[in-house]
Amino acid sequence: MTTNLPQVKFRAIEPEDLDLLYRIENDRKLWNVGTSNVPYSRYALHDYVAHASSDIYTDRQVRMIIETTEGENVGIVDLVDFDPSNRRAEVGLIILDAFRRRGYGRSTLAKIADYALDVLHLHQLIAYVDLRNEASLHLFKTMGYQESVRIKDWLYDGREYHDAVMMQLVF
Repeated sequence: MTTNLPQVKFRAIEPEDLDLLYRIENDRKLWNVGTSNVPYSRYALHDYVAHASSDIYTDRQVRMIIETTEGENVGIVDLVDFDPSNRRAEVGLIILDAFRRRGYGRSTLAKIADYALDVLHLHQLIAYVDLRNEASLHLFKTMGYQESVRIKDWLYDGREYHDAVMMQLVF
């Protein structure tokens, strides 16, 4: 599934990543692909970086920077709403514009699935995707996620509601 794809690696978020986080979290055109639609202050992001334990069992989430093998930042991948009892988590993915449509999304989803299965021993990953986001729907389907539930008016972009679909990858 990942033949001829660029290699990626994950690392913990560092204080030096504050500008990247600030840019991503405050990019209004990304608000419609996730569950957040409010700007974050540098202080709030700095506080998050300073206090996140990077332990998914403690924080019930983990955010990691996606890098090329040369150390160039590609984006951010999250596992949130981690539920160890039911062995599942929600995956979130942002690939920076310069790296889109080059295989980094597929590489990241393959690597986070391996991590979820081999390290966290999860049974499934889920993702909520705006039904209008054809690129993300295609990406998740390509990586083996299946449409599970369509949810009416699930995402709000500050002006209107949008339907979403819950995608599931069951191991």
